[in-house]
Amino acid sequence: MTIDLTRAQWRKAAASQGNGECVEVAFMESAVAMRDSKDPDGPALIFTPGEWSAFKRGIQAGEFDR
Repeated sequence: MTIDLTRAQWRKAAASQGNGECVEVAFMESAVAMRDSKDPDGPALIFTPGEWSAFKRGIQAGEFDR
């Protein structure tokens, strides 16, 4: 999926402590993009709305805990 991110409005988590370890998210009409805040010109992950919902459910269920 190719999405034009030039007009994306990136948001950082309110819980970000400024320690440089944060991701930014941009919600667009047909996709959700996520990138490393330390590398704003680097690659971004692109999710469909359904994929984003599944990703959030996985986080909430602890599927990504170490």
